[in-house]
Amino acid sequence: MRQLSITLSLVALLQNLPAIAQAQVPETTSEIPSDSIQQVTAVKWMTNFSDGKFYSERLVSRAELASIMVKAFGLNKRQAVSKENLAIPDVPASHWAFNDIQTVLKTDIMKGYRGNEFFPNQKVTRAEALAIFAQAYGVFQFPDDAVNEILASHPDEKSIPTWARKAIATVASEGFLNTDAQGNISPLKPVTRGDIAYVLSKYLQRQQRQPETPEIPVIPDSPQSP
Repeated sequence: MRQLSITLSLVALLQNLPAIAQAQVPETTSEIPSDSIQQVTAVKWMTNFSDGKFYSERLVSRAELASIMVKAFGLNKRQAVSKENLAIPDVPASHWAFNDIQTVLKTDIMKGYRGNEFFPNQKVTRAEALAIFAQAYGVFQFPDDAVNEILASHPDEKSIPTWARKAIATVASEGFLNTDAQGNISPLKPVTRGDIAYVLSKYLQRQQRQPETPEIPVIPDSPQSP
């Protein structure tokens, strides 16, 4: 009888294991400040979904990133956009992001792959997204020593692809980079909508702090020019 009781107890325990495990694992929450999302949606660089939610943890495709970059940097106003449209086998004119993809390719903000394909549905890594952002912003031509020094404070900096190091150093030096609590950049992880919103919000804040016309300092009692 005692053996039967022990067996029944074990069965009950095993049946409850998933629930116990689930209770012990805290729900993951985005570390992206909500005001970052509010800022980028307010200027329409990014938008909420039809249900009014932003879904910051959703991954970003190459087509989506192209559309965001065009809006954030006004790429459609650059002179290169007037070039003849490119033949992209996997992005027909009927594609929702056709114009934006043409724009990022013509302005060299994003590149196609062999065979001139764009792979619009392919998800983007954080390294790729940061490099594309830096390309639109302007990559600082740091010497290698400076790049290494800027990135040295991040525990996982060795995992940054060589081709992305200068671009990510640019983003980091400008204060646009979001990391985890330990300072990891996680360059090979897929980029999320929240990640993009954070970087863009910091870029937007920088723009808003800069006056449109630089103020000329007034020097008291300065001699007037002839």
